[in-house]
This record gives sequence, C-alpha cells and structure tokens, in this order.
Amino acid sequence: MKRWGLMGLLALAACGPDDSSDKGAQSQVCPNIIAGSLSEPVETRHVRAPLTDDDGRQRVIIRYRNQGVMATARVHQVGGQVTATFRSTPAVAARMSLQEQRALLAEDPTVESIEQDQEWRALAPATAPIHPVLASVARGATPREFTPGLRKVQAHEVWDVDGDGLPDPDRPTGAGVRLCVIDSGLDLEHPELRDAVVAGRDLLEDDDDPSDFSSGHGWGTGHGTHVAGIIAARPCHGGRGSPQLSDTGVMGVAPGVELIITRVLDIHGRTHMSFVLAAVEYCAEQGAKVISLSLGGGVPSKTTFEVFAAAHAQGILVVAASGNSNAQRVDYPASDPHVLAVGAVDSLDQRATFSSGGSQLALVAPGVDVLSTFPRGQGAFSTVDVRDTRPLSRSLLYAPIENKWGKLVDCGGGATLDSCKGSTCSGFVAYVRHGEVPTDMAMVNVMKQGARAVIFANSSWEGGVDILTMPRRGQWVPAVTITQAGGTVLHRMLGELARISMSPADYAYMSGTSMAAPYVSGVAALLFSARPSATPDQVKHALLSSAKDLGPSGHDEDFGHGLVQARGALEVLTQLP
Repeated sequence: MKRWGLMGLLALAACGPDDSSDKGAQSQVCPNIIAGSLSEPVETRHVRAPLTDDDGRQRVIIRYRNQGVMATARVHQVGGQVTATFRSTPAVAARMSLQEQRALLAEDPTVESIEQDQEWRALAPATAPIHPVLASVARGATPREFTPGLRKVQAHEVWDVDGDGLPDPDRPTGAGVRLCVIDSGLDLEHPELRDAVVAGRDLLEDDDDPSDFSSGHGWGTGHGTHVAGIIAARPCHGGRGSPQLSDTGVMGVAPGVELIITRVLDIHGRTHMSFVLAAVEYCAEQGAKVISLSLGGGVPSKTTFEVFAAAHAQGILVVAASGNSNAQRVDYPASDPHVLAVGAVDSLDQRATFSSGGSQLALVAPGVDVLSTFPRGQGAFSTVDVRDTRPLSRSLLYAPIENKWGKLVDCGGGATLDSCKGSTCSGFVAYVRHGEVPTDMAMVNVMKQGARAVIFANSSWEGGVDILTMPRRGQWVPAVTITQAGGTVLHRMLGELARISMSPADYAYMSGTSMAAPYVSGVAALLFSARPSATPDQVKHALLSSAKDLGPSGHDEDFGHGLVQARGALEVLTQLP
C-alpha cells in the first residue's frame, strides 16, 4: 500500500519576509516558510475510520441464524442504526454502541453473531521504479492510443486485427458486457469515459451520483478514474495531455464495454467492508458480468464468503488486486475462493517490488508506471531542464502543478534542516536522493531551507523513475522524480540553473496492483463479449491456461499462472464446448 507520510506534521512559520541579504539556511529555517501538512478541513463526503464513529458507535455486521430473517426493527428498538441490508447473506450492517450490541444479543435469539465492519483500503498508489529506456520508447509507440500495458496484454490483437489502430467492426471490444468498477468514483465528464458509463451508485452518500468530486472537498484521489480508464477509455476521445500525448489520448483494454461505477472509497482511499459488499450486490442487480476491485486489506468472514459466492453463482467474475505489501500472501478479498487475484509486473516482466504473491495468486498484469485517465486537470506531465539536459521525469501525484526555476542545490537525502549545502532563502531547486526519509518529511525539510521546487533522484542503480505521492492536504512546492542515471548527470551540474515545467493533464502515471487488476478485468470483458453465454469458470479457465509463463514452469507464487494474454485467452475460449 501507499505510504501516506507524516500527516501529523504541522505547518511551521518563522517571522519576517525573505532576507535581502540572501543568507544561507543551514543553521535555521527561512522566514515565513509554511511547509507540510495542514489540519484537515471538515469533509462532507467521507467514511469515518477506524471502526468507532465520532458518537462512540461502531460499524458492525449482524448475522442471523435463519436464512431470510432480517429483524432490522430489533436493531432500531435497541437504538442502533441499520446502514445496509444484504440479499445474498442473512446479515445487515449497522452502527451500534457496545451497550446496544449487548442489548440486541440479549433480546433477539435469531442473532447468530455481531462482527466488526472491517476497514478496507485502496491498493494504490505504490512506489515503484520504471525502466527509463522502455519508458522513453513507449511514448512514441504507434498506433498512438495504444499504451505499453495494452500491448503487453494483447488487447489490441483481439479487436484491431487489421492494425489500423482502431477497433474493427464485429470484433469483441467488450460491447454488450457490463463491468462494475468498485472504487473511489469517477470523473463522470472525462472525455475518455463519459460515454462508457451506463449506471452508477454512491454507497457512501446513498445516491445515484458516483462522482469523485464534491463541493465539500474538491476532487478525491482519482483512483477510480485511473482504474476505469485502463479498462474502458474510448478511442479518439482524448482529453488534455499535450505535448506528451496526442489529442486522441489513450485506449482501454475493452473500449466498448459498459461501465457501472460504484463509489465506496473516501478521499483517503478508505472504506468499510459493508459498503463493498453492498456494491457487489448492486453490481449484480445492474447485470454486471465482471467486477473489478482494486482495494482490500481485510480478513475473510462468513458474510464476505457468501456474498462473493452469490456473485459467482449469478454468473459474475470478480477480479481483485493482490496487494502492495510485497508479501507471499494475497490480500483479502483477492484471496477469496470466488475471486481472481492479480499481481503486478513491470515493463521487463519482472515482479513489481511491491506486488504481493503467494499460492492464491492467479495472474499478473502491468502495474508499474501505468498511464491512464485522471480527473480533468489534476494530473501533470513534467519536464526537467538543466543546461539543456532533460532526464526522464514524473511529477509527484497531488503536488502543485507549477513552473519553477532556480539554482540546483544538493540537499543529500533531505533528512535534516541543514541538509541543503549552499541553500538560500531567496529560493532554489533542491536535488534530493530519495529513500533516506519519507518523501513528505524530505519535502518539509528542504522547503524550510528555501526550496521552491524539488527533484527526487532514485538512489538505486538498477531502478528507474519512482512514482511518488504527496499527502492530499498541506503546503507543498512542485516536485518531480528522475532516474538514478539522470541524477548522476544532474549532480555534476550543481549550481546551474534548473527549470521544472509542468503541464496540467487529464492523465497520470500510477503504480500498484490496483493498476494490474483492471487489465485482467478488461480482458475478461473481451471474452464475455466474444461469448456471452460463457460462465465465470470458463472465462477463468481461458485466462489461466493461456497466460504467458514468466517464472518456473507452471503456477508459482511470484507470477501465478503468468501474464494475462487476451488473444491467447480468446483462442482457448472459442475451443471450449
């Protein structure tokens, strides 16, 4: 999972304006510098966490002994509040104090158990280096809307047989198939996606507007928009992305699929199990054939097992991200027996450094430095220029989108308030070797010494460009990451004028198993589109048996059955009786 950083750091300020004497900042912070996280404003759209709400109540799941018995009236009688009633399992979700829970257990003999409504989280962004050579080549890939990830999973080989860069008539594109994305909501007006959505629900607000935007907090994480674009970005519907992208944008794995959008994640990427389970049932109601889950972190329970089993019985294939903890254990719900677990690989088909594996891992897909849709104007493409040297760079997610320049100053690892040797309170561009301290701590330290922008260099020789993320709230300066090789070159140019330029975009690069899962979800949609009568087990068999074996022969804990291959899976499916 992503490191959110030291959100508890408070903005610090000293007295007086910038020094006219331009004195160094090694021994003290510069005047009037506000750096770091600010107190969170009141949000109108959120899920409170942890499990105890502000009024002392807990979010719980109440299970009943008799199938079909949902005595919600009893919950209300003892003072509790029912928040969801499930159809596929004899249970309800509720908010109750401990005293109310005890009263319910004492008064209602049909109650089997009361369990915690677990907190689950989005499984991205993750820190992951990208290979610089392949990344630079990928930018010039043709046809122009095909991303490296789309090519790697063979999606275009299913629907662009003639090679003109557009879906061919009568080829499977996902048309006629409904795919449900359970995530943070969507930028519903994104040009690549607005024609793809056929239904939606906000489970947090209990309304039919699954937007990732609210007047109360602005844009959310953009996580759901990124996931949806991997699956369903439409051809020739590009948003703002120049000069890195053409005006046609990118294309999804299943560019004809119909999207059902359910919002369950708040601005911090958090939710509760009950919202996800209610979303699964909503997806089934709306006729989904595939459900894509880029979230997790809970543990299995009888309730979750029954909900996912019911989805499978209704003909739905559920796909979930394996987790970003680099463990040999797949996160839940990806580890559920009725869910397909997906890990991440990089551009060299190596297991991503963050990707969780294990015996329950089914497949892998691209999950490092994945380019996809993002809320309009909230993404950014960056350029670093020092004496006409322009190393490959990536802007930090959620950092300010601004152009800055100044003398390039070595700030080491940014670990202390005297790390920037030769700094000046009139402003400079900090060169920081990433990894010694958390990203936001390094940012605070160098900002207090006068940095007006930051360049993070990957410290690993074998690595590429790290995909980094800033806290959503606070006072920050523009920041980018570059490769270790690029950093070595820039380190020889310390003292030179450095320029950081950023262009707002409707796209962003992200890394995580959250990005890998929708590739498999999209390929599954292609298979259902080609054969509408197929069962989830048939589609799963086609996906697993056709995967490109990347590790030891057969299934292994690093790659599962291998890299998902759309053309190969379609060939297997068409041969089934």
